[in-house]
Amino acid sequence: MPELPDVRLYVEALKPRLEGRTLERLRIASPFVLRSTEPAPADVEGARVRAVGHRAKRIHLALDGDLHVLVHLMIAGRLHWKPPRAALKGRNQLAAFDFENGSLVLTEAGSKRRAAIHLARGAAGLAAFDRGGLDPLAASTDEFRARLSSENHTLKWALTDQRLVAGIGNAYSDEILFAARLSPFKQTRSLDDDEWNRLHRATVDVLEHWIARLQAETRDEFPRKVTAFREGMAVHGRYRRPCPVCGSPIQRIVYAENESNYCARCQTGGRLLADRALSRLLRDNWPKRLEDLEGG
Repeated sequence: MPELPDVRLYVEALKPRLEGRTLERLRIASPFVLRSTEPAPADVEGARVRAVGHRAKRIHLALDGDLHVLVHLMIAGRLHWKPPRAALKGRNQLAAFDFENGSLVLTEAGSKRRAAIHLARGAAGLAAFDRGGLDPLAASTDEFRARLSSENHTLKWALTDQRLVAGIGNAYSDEILFAARLSPFKQTRSLDDDEWNRLHRATVDVLEHWIARLQAETRDEFPRKVTAFREGMAVHGRYRRPCPVCGSPIQRIVYAENESNYCARCQTGGRLLADRALSRLLRDNWPKRLEDLEGG
């Protein structure tokens, strides 16, 4: 799922292409992608784009007339910049926003249709899409600590809960926790002052690093490779590969459609966190520490 650095990448690419331009037409190819009923697509057609931004993981086009377009890419949704009035071909092409200078096309890989477009009117309509999460790059350490510790959850859960923090998902939470040298299963209300300082600093540093890196790599081109697995990440997507700090094999915990990647030596004092499926299968044979792994 595109997270804050990737969403920022799209926003920076869209600003010079869309701001000040008129949305000539909104074409909907999939009946499932438009999740709102008011205003109608015809209401936003002919409106000028005042600003391009984002609200957490949603890309936000603010239009004249206090109208708003919000696009949530979910896991497999992606945006493409194509020539004006580009044809929508294939079942993965869901919608197109037509402008005089090009068409912004929304696609979604796979068979599940989760990507969504919402249209809203006025401040009240826009507020309905605010989950309440704070901006991790604007919050102070005290604000960050107060929000994440308002409920007692694992750090992995808290960092990815959009009610608490906006824009962080599975990939960058792994990178943040590695940089902070903290276990993904550590409870928010068990952190001491030093751990809160490390976690906040790591959150800012990791997000700012990847925002700058992705923008430098893309330059003026439209983003073509938006993915949760980036070359150069420390732990995410690097299961069994060596930790860039200590060389130990990166571990993972799989649950539902997500996974957590971590370094046992750097983050959990050498303790292996129990993967639910594997630990049920292996039972007493489940290794408890890194040294118990074959070749560990």
